[in-house]
Amino acid sequence: MSAGPELKKTLTQRQLSMIAMGGVIGAGLFVGSGAVIADAGPGAFITYAATGVLIIMVMRMLAEMAVANPSTGSFADYARNAMGGWAGFSVAWLYWYFWVIVVGFEAVAGAKIIQYWVDIPLWISALVLMALMTSTNLFSVSSFGEFEFWFAGIKVAAIIFFIVCGSLFVIGAWPDKGFDFSNLWDHGGFMPNGPTALSAGVVTVIFSMVGAEVATIAAAESENPERAVAKAANSVITRICLFFVGSVFLLAVILPWNSQDLSGSPFVAAFTEMGIPYADDIMNAVVLTAVLSCLNSGLYTSSRMLFVLAARREAPAQLVKVNGRGVPMVAILASSVVGFLCVIAAAIDEDGVFLFLLNSSGAIILFVYLLISISQIRLRLRVDDSTLKVKMWLFPALSILTAVGILGVLIQMGLTDDVRSQLVLSLLSWAVVLLLYAVNKFVLKRSDVGAPASTEQARRVLVLANETATSGELLDELRRIDSEGAATYFVCVPASPVETGQAAVKGPVNVWDATALAARERLEYTLETLRSENLDASGELGDYRPLRALSQAVEAFRPDQIVIATRPLADSVWQRYDVVDRARSTYPIPVTHVIAQPVAATTAEDA
Repeated sequence: MSAGPELKKTLTQRQLSMIAMGGVIGAGLFVGSGAVIADAGPGAFITYAATGVLIIMVMRMLAEMAVANPSTGSFADYARNAMGGWAGFSVAWLYWYFWVIVVGFEAVAGAKIIQYWVDIPLWISALVLMALMTSTNLFSVSSFGEFEFWFAGIKVAAIIFFIVCGSLFVIGAWPDKGFDFSNLWDHGGFMPNGPTALSAGVVTVIFSMVGAEVATIAAAESENPERAVAKAANSVITRICLFFVGSVFLLAVILPWNSQDLSGSPFVAAFTEMGIPYADDIMNAVVLTAVLSCLNSGLYTSSRMLFVLAARREAPAQLVKVNGRGVPMVAILASSVVGFLCVIAAAIDEDGVFLFLLNSSGAIILFVYLLISISQIRLRLRVDDSTLKVKMWLFPALSILTAVGILGVLIQMGLTDDVRSQLVLSLLSWAVVLLLYAVNKFVLKRSDVGAPASTEQARRVLVLANETATSGELLDELRRIDSEGAATYFVCVPASPVETGQAAVKGPVNVWDATALAARERLEYTLETLRSENLDASGELGDYRPLRALSQAVEAFRPDQIVIATRPLADSVWQRYDVVDRARSTYPIPVTHVIAQPVAATTAEDA
């Protein structure tokens, strides 16, 4: 057997805790909060609080599902289970698309920050940042975790430092400063632009909080996924209240809402107001760290979503491969290529192609959150509440209100001129994904016409099968081929994580060990069944690539007939990649194709 190494469970609780803590802190808070305050007024922190409630609810629903059914695909799998294949396909591809566009955007944003210190072409520094973070992800899972630990640590430290200093400043414990909260009601009042401005700001704020769910994906590569997910969901309340609501409240107290200084980084303006030297250099370094953190997480998250798609037979099977250091190299490179293309698009036509790509992903995360909410409602109704370790609060009322709230944000986007194009183009992106799903289903439903069966009595029969190795259809075909019971059989089971189903169950955690075990059980059960009928049968595990496994088996066994058993076309990776047709064109002997339903792996002792 030629199986790759497994992806290790090397993310520590220390790393996961910091990933969860800093996951929601991005450049949107450090830079974008100024625009929200300028639009909504001093009451902008209410906008952040309302948005935070939505994120907290989504995370709680996600935690309920993740703890009950741990999975690397998390919300993509839950959507599939709750609403069908179209929903899982949509969530996974939309979420992947969102993050690869974010990767390109963050690389460009980081390059602009670097230009503050060094005057070099934007595209060069952007490509360097992309290459650096790609290398980090390719090196090992633990290197991603360690980089993210320190990136998140810097962001968290900066926010805490600001909250401490800002609190001392506004209560009068700062040198030459008295107790002063007047900016909350001066300059036009608490809500100078009316209550509608507060709700309109949710559209901007929600995108600055994206990332909390990354911890649920990363948790699958830790020693205790359930504990990590539950801890991340519980801590998101403190993180949003402290880092977002608390810091924006202090910004609104320290600076007038109509100050021109808010057009840049409000944190720089606040630190300058407090008299802290080198505030611009310090905060630019922090924002660069936040950008690199988002870029790093984006590559990690998008590559794992590709892994899940491949495991569900909705992306090329090669994407479940891992390299010698235990990371899904092909999936990472596939995601990074799109990020590189975005950087190139920004360099060539920033206001054309690049802007179109950004707008086409603008509302996608809201679609994903909406599908998470609907999935939780549907799945919760199917289970016994007493079996759940983590539960959504006040179900079903809060779950329904959360879904309605997300729909409200989408409607607000449609009513807001500045972001309406993002909603329209994002809906177009979703339509394209659904079209691809329909085309994929249509193509896979085409009829499969097998070669005519051989009229000669087989003497040496080579069987290539995996999930269908123990199926009744395959055994019936073998009995038909060898009606006299005089043939010799050689069974080859390719040890592929996709065909054994282990990639769909385990994700990128111990996938190759589980694959070998599942393939071995199927092989032993099939051999035991053949031998129980007094047939001469032997076999072995094969290469995870079916054609390579077949070639090696043909060379060793020298058969006069080949039998290949696959799943139905709609679910068969082997049929998608023409394994049967290529075998027929390669070997000058009869190749019989058996279509069978997979049977759960059963050991000989269980038979």
